[in-house]
Amino acid sequence: MKLRNALVAATALVSVASTAAFAENLVIATVNNGDMIRMQGYTDDFTSKTGHTVEWVTLEENVLRQRVTTDISTKGGAFDIMTIGMYETPIWGSNGWLVALDDLSAEYDVGDILPAMAGGLSHDGTLYAAPFYGESSMVMYRTDLMEKAGMQMPDAPTWEFIRDAAAAMTDRDNEINGICLRGKAGWGEGGAFITAMSNSFGARWFDEGWNAQFDTEEWANTLNFYKGMMDASGPPGYATNGFNENLSLFNQGKCGMWIDATVAASFVTGDDSTVADSVGFALAPDNGLGKRSNWLWAWALAVPAGSQKVDAAKEFIEWATSKDYIELVAANEGWANVPPGARTSLYENDNYKSVPFAKMTLDSILSADPTDSTVQPSPYVGIQFAAIPEFAGIATEVSQEFSAAYAGQQSVEDALAKAQALTNDAMEAAGYK
Repeated sequence: MKLRNALVAATALVSVASTAAFAENLVIATVNNGDMIRMQGYTDDFTSKTGHTVEWVTLEENVLRQRVTTDISTKGGAFDIMTIGMYETPIWGSNGWLVALDDLSAEYDVGDILPAMAGGLSHDGTLYAAPFYGESSMVMYRTDLMEKAGMQMPDAPTWEFIRDAAAAMTDRDNEINGICLRGKAGWGEGGAFITAMSNSFGARWFDEGWNAQFDTEEWANTLNFYKGMMDASGPPGYATNGFNENLSLFNQGKCGMWIDATVAASFVTGDDSTVADSVGFALAPDNGLGKRSNWLWAWALAVPAGSQKVDAAKEFIEWATSKDYIELVAANEGWANVPPGARTSLYENDNYKSVPFAKMTLDSILSADPTDSTVQPSPYVGIQFAAIPEFAGIATEVSQEFSAAYAGQQSVEDALAKAQALTNDAMEAAGYK
């Protein structure tokens, strides 16, 4: 009996030691958006299933992009998993900077990922990041204020309608701004919005010879329209507002309309919104030129090449982007709060079909085509970005000039002239011309 007990004890010690040897602590860099914050609250579920623990580095969007780009390009090794998107993934995958996700489990069901998302997160047909959520952009609006203004939102509005509705809903005495839009500098903040908007005005970043196009009538029309509408009907300080700032304003009842990421729909209709019962949805606006102003994006999880914790990192990615995770959130917080836009099965689920913004989100995603985003031919893939390595640096500088114009620190004409010069200089230095 003593020998048997000793063997049992020894086996237990070996088992504990074995588990400890394979349990990892994963450091994950992510953006401070609501769905990511929610995910952090469920990581005990991951730890209980795998033994791995998680350390979160949660950053504002512009800071996140800077930190992960610096870390991966210098092989810094600070993170085991990075939250990146459709711009970085194909470029970094082609550079050999990311671990291929070509061996995920059968239960994970890679084939269930929406084709638009899988395609944007792949290089040469290989998946390099898994979408935590996918998005396009759309109009979110106050149905009560629209009715009070005597107007009715079309399913597919024009920019002229949006401008007129914004003016009609603006009530400065009661701090209600007819429209809230991103103006914050950063290629993925205000830069993403104005680029997507410019597509519907017939503008493009480059012609087919990689010459900057900011000296065109189309870009002047885009910026003048945006600034005129926002000066008349937008919130004070809109030049420094990004996604999170506008979300806060909308939820406080201070925006008649907000055009932004479809993922925001669950938040403007959730418990933190003071106007949750009066929110409607429509496609992003157009100008009748054949292109709407909606984008295509996924916040996705990727493993940097050279990581010493690849297996554990892949376990986390499978957990966080799985059908089971969607079910976990739905069971605890309702179907409206699950990560949207990533899996086909979600939009086939009868429980999700009843969510008021589900169809408009899917319609917006499916109508976005990164391979044909501009009215005139362009040499790049991407809607709110051009998928070339130099774009992030150039577009950040351009967005700073635009934000300065929004703030009244320079004219629209001067901002566009500076954008034209700095973009052409950068492209020439990079060897495109």
